[in-house]
Amino acid sequence: MRFRVRQPLAGLIAAVALLLAAAAPAPARAAGPAAPAVGVPAGVTAGVAVYDRQASAFTVQHNADRQFRAASIVKLLIALDFFWDRGPGYAVPDADRARLTAMLRGSDDDAATYYWSRNGYEQVVNRMVARLELRDTAPPASAQRGYWGYTAVAAADVVRIYRYVLDTAPEPVRRFVMDNLRHSTRCAADTYDQHFGIPGVFARPWAVKQGWSGFGDAPKTCGGGTARVLAAASVDLVGEVLHTTGTVGPGDRSIVVVLTLHPDGTPFSVAYNNVTTVTRSLRVPGASPLSGASFGTWGAGVRVRSKPTTTDSTVLATVPAGVDVLVSCQKPGEEVVIDTYRNSLWAYLPQFGGYMTNIYVKTPGNRLPNVPDC
Repeated sequence: MRFRVRQPLAGLIAAVALLLAAAAPAPARAAGPAAPAVGVPAGVTAGVAVYDRQASAFTVQHNADRQFRAASIVKLLIALDFFWDRGPGYAVPDADRARLTAMLRGSDDDAATYYWSRNGYEQVVNRMVARLELRDTAPPASAQRGYWGYTAVAAADVVRIYRYVLDTAPEPVRRFVMDNLRHSTRCAADTYDQHFGIPGVFARPWAVKQGWSGFGDAPKTCGGGTARVLAAASVDLVGEVLHTTGTVGPGDRSIVVVLTLHPDGTPFSVAYNNVTTVTRSLRVPGASPLSGASFGTWGAGVRVRSKPTTTDSTVLATVPAGVDVLVSCQKPGEEVVIDTYRNSLWAYLPQFGGYMTNIYVKTPGNRLPNVPDC
C-alpha cells in the first residue's frame, strides 16, 4: 500500500535537504604549484632570492628579509655612492677608475676602505638606503664604523640594488658597474677563489659580486701575494659568511642572491661547496647550468691546465683545497705520478675551463665512473 506525502511534510523534507547540502563541505580546490624548494645543507643559514626581470616577479624567496653581514656585497653600495652626484657626464678620474675596477672585479678591500673612510663611513650606507628605499640594510654599529663588511643586508634588498643598477641607474653608471661584474676575476685581490656559487653553477653570461668573511684558514694562494685572513667581529659577526650575488642569462634575465652563514670554524672549502649546493638547487629563468658530474677533490695547489699535460700547457687556475668540482668528460693525456699514485687520465672541469689530472679526484679507480670521454 502506498502512502502519499502530504504537502507540509514534503516541504519540510525539501528544506532539510537544502540545509544538509549547504552544510556539506565544498569540493577541495586544486592546490597551486608549490614554492620551489631551496636545498640548504644542514647547519647552514641561507637567505635566497631569485628575481625574473622578464616576468617582473620573484621566482624563489627563502628567508629573503633575513639580515646577514654583508662582507664585500656592500661594495656595490660604495660604488653607487661614488657615482651618485657625478652627473650628467659621470666622468671617472683615472685613479678612481683603477680603484673601483679593482674593487668590483677582484673585490679589493683597500679600495673599499679608501671610499668608506673618505665618504663618511656609515653615511655611505645611510645615503644609499634612503636613495634606493632599502628595507633591511643597515650600517655597522657605531663601535664598528670602520668595518664596512659589518653592514647588514638581506637578499631581497640586494635584488633591489641590482634592479636599480639595471633598470634605473644612468647608463654610464650601469655600464661601468655591470661591465666590471661581468669580468669578475677568479682570484680575488686577497687570493681567495671567488668563483663559487653562480660562476660554479651556470654557464655565461653572468655577472657577479661575491662576498666572504671570517675564514681563519687562508686558502692556497691562487695568485701573487698572501691571502688576508679577516677576523669575524652584529647581525652574526662570529660565524663565517659566504655570499654569491649577480645576474644570470642573456640580457641579465635573472637576479640571483644567495647569502649564507656557517657555524663558527667552518673551513673555506666546506662553505664554498655549501653555497654552490644552494645555488645549484635553484630554478633560475634564462640560466644554462653547467653540465657534469660532481666529485670531491683532495690535495692543495692542484693546477688546472689548458691541455691534459704538465708540459706544453698553460696553468689556468688552482683548485681551492678540498672543494667539489664538476667534471664534464675525461681523456687520456700525460701520465702523472704522485707518490704511489699513477694515472694518465685527465678530467675536464667546465667551471675552470681546463684539465686536472684524475689523481686528485676522490674516486677509487683511475677512470671516473659515469663520465664520458672527451
